[in-house]
Amino acid sequence: MGGVPDFASPAALAARLADVGYLADEGLAMAGFLALRLHRPIFLEGDAGVGKTAFAAALAAAADVELIRLQCYEGLDAAQALYDWDFPRQVLHLRAVEAAAGRARSADELEADLYDRRFLLARPLLQAIERAPCVLLVDEVDRADDEFEAYLLEMLADAAVTVPELGRIVAEVPPVVVVTSNRTREVHDALKRRCLYHWVAHPEPEREAAILRMRLPGIEERLAARVAAATAKLRTLDLVKPPGVAEAIDWAAALRELGLPEPARETLGVVLKVREDIELVKAADVLA
Repeated sequence: MGGVPDFASPAALAARLADVGYLADEGLAMAGFLALRLHRPIFLEGDAGVGKTAFAAALAAAADVELIRLQCYEGLDAAQALYDWDFPRQVLHLRAVEAAAGRARSADELEADLYDRRFLLARPLLQAIERAPCVLLVDEVDRADDEFEAYLLEMLADAAVTVPELGRIVAEVPPVVVVTSNRTREVHDALKRRCLYHWVAHPEPEREAAILRMRLPGIEERLAARVAAATAKLRTLDLVKPPGVAEAIDWAAALRELGLPEPARETLGVVLKVREDIELVKAADVLA
């Protein structure tokens, strides 16, 4: 079974990512290239909305492999992330065995039957092990409990998971693993040590304008540049939720729809999602 396609250089990867609609800067292209070449997971940290999740999706599209996503949240455990047993099917199997005449089975045999791979429900981590080559996105790991990180360590280090009833399951081809964090809490060093690390910053205005032109074909260059500059200015303020690239795209699309040549105060609700942020921006009069 083959792995993820190889790229000759970080620039080649960046070009392929651009082909599928993602403009990566040099640092992110280098991090992605090394993750592929060294077969190491990549840990992407940064503010919400800077393109971490989109990078994983673009990497899967660039490599023409499946994207498997695990969205993390508080209380996430192995049953949601790794595997679970299909209890209804196990019960049906027991009843079928009981109904079969002349098939006396020992308790050990019955138990072995019940904990067979056919009754195992694969969740995203196990799916990635069994369906690689693929890109596994472990999204917003900082939202999960500290204990959940322990489930990831074996996967990140060895591309393997352990099911007590079945033993260790190892990927024939290691999946490409992208772990993201919005840094709402510190992630344990044990997890970070198993990954290549990259901080994903907000794009510079020129690159953000290029992203707007790519995502909104036909938009006037002047409008894209004005939106990118205004969004960058908003991020310099002490906002509760600084706008991400997705909000900049929405803002540019709204302004184009309204026929406005530049960002206007009346459209702040498109790019800002907190009342206090809107009031702060209006008071600062940064769009004047």
